[in-house]
Amino acid sequence: MQRDIDLIRQILIEVERKKSPMGLLDIEVDNFSKEQISYHVKLLAEAGYLDAKDLITKDGFEWKPVGLTWLGHEFLDAARDNTVWNKAKKSIGSKLASTSIEVIKALLISLCKQGLGIEDHS
Repeated sequence: MQRDIDLIRQILIEVERKKSPMGLLDIEVDNFSKEQISYHVKLLAEAGYLDAKDLITKDGFEWKPVGLTWLGHEFLDAARDNTVWNKAKKSIGSKLASTSIEVIKALLISLCKQGLGIEDHS
């Protein structure tokens, strides 16, 4: 299964929206299957963006988020604004599927700095 950066962003947004920071969270995202969401929750947990639980059984693959980590909050703060998000995706263009989340995060932070009038010397 290929990683989908839009789904990653949407999962982080949905987890943040949940009122309780503890307990297993049910996440639904339009146009994505339960398996796609579970796989991306697993990826986000492996990357340190989410706390999540592996609920895989002989009956199926399932990962559920528990809450955002510090890194997850940091990425979401950079990615939350739709204008910044779309500008970053447009800048990366056709290479989006093969661009690491760290490169995307760096670009998002740079665009946020530009929007705030802060010079980016990186």
